[in-house]
Amino acid sequence: MVDVIIENEQDKVEFTDDCERAVRDVCAAALNEEECDFNAQISVTVTDDERVRAVNLEQRGIDRATDVLSFPMLEFDENGTADGEYETDGDYIMLGDIVISAERAREQANEYGHSFLREISFLTAHSMLHLLGYDHEEEDEERIMFKKQEDILSLLGITRDIGEIYEKEKF
Repeated sequence: MVDVIIENEQDKVEFTDDCERAVRDVCAAALNEEECDFNAQISVTVTDDERVRAVNLEQRGIDRATDVLSFPMLEFDENGTADGEYETDGDYIMLGDIVISAERAREQANEYGHSFLREISFLTAHSMLHLLGYDHEEEDEERIMFKKQEDILSLLGITRDIGEIYEKEKF
């Protein structure tokens, strides 16, 4: 089971109920695909470029806006098993925080020629994999992570071609 807490802290890009549902669906699909054996809680903050830049500077020492930031609360070993103590909120283990710039997501959706919903979903899948211990520092890691992202989105029918169909027909 997954508990996704979504906070929309920006007013520059419309973040619809469909986008919120897609974020929840992507989080659940990522956990299912990774066969997560615990109830997870994820915090997702949708913000603007100015705020994501401030968080990036404060947390990572990088003074620029970015599309998504991931802050995992657990560490995973090479077998994908969570190491150490779990922090729980009742029955849920806090997996981590995701911060998405809606402004940057809109720009990237336009640049890549797909829907805003598809871009938000992609960024959520990418960030969820970071929370689950994946990285893309090395070429082989990147290949694995990017395939998993596409697999998660494909399972939900959120492809570059039909992101808008998901938005209109899924709910």
